[in-house]
Amino acid sequence: MLEKKTRIAVMVSGGGTNLQALIDAQKSGIIHSGQIELVISNREDAYALERAKRNGIPALVAKQEEEMIRGLEEAEIDLVVLAGFLKILSPAFIRRFENRIINIHPALIPSFCGKGAYGLHVHEMALDYGVKVTGATVHFVNEVPDGGKIILQKAVEVREGDTPEVLQRRVMEQAEWIILPKATEMISEKILEGRI
Repeated sequence: MLEKKTRIAVMVSGGGTNLQALIDAQKSGIIHSGQIELVISNREDAYALERAKRNGIPALVAKQEEEMIRGLEEAEIDLVVLAGFLKILSPAFIRRFENRIINIHPALIPSFCGKGAYGLHVHEMALDYGVKVTGATVHFVNEVPDGGKIILQKAVEVREGDTPEVLQRRVMEQAEWIILPKATEMISEKILEGRI
């Protein structure tokens, strides 16, 4: 008998480096309570779609929430992971998948988050402010951008002479690619056990 796993969808808008970290974590067994069953992108030129294809994961380009919901429901998805998904989801979408959507944010919430704080902007904000430590946060998604309950955080040192691009890469390597797979496994396990 096949072991039951939490069915995961990863939603992306760009290169898919966090998607790759999740795929690698699934292959290495870090993620073992869940299985990535679907990748959804709101942009047809997202390289993340190529990563999905190379790993035999069904992928869908959906610009409208109705299409996304249809895709998620047809694939019987239990957990939605936003991995560089640069679109704010509507309250109706969030309510439909309440406590089943998690997001990675490239800063230590509550710093440098909320409306307009995404991608490289976040690292520009951190450098402009002069913080000595930044990092990444995995949190549940609610109706407030970056406002949901925190699941995991990891700090990363800001170094003298950092550019936003250099800092972005360090935050990905030292925080995002580590805590997103960990959090995905934690929540997948809770869903399987009926604790969420």
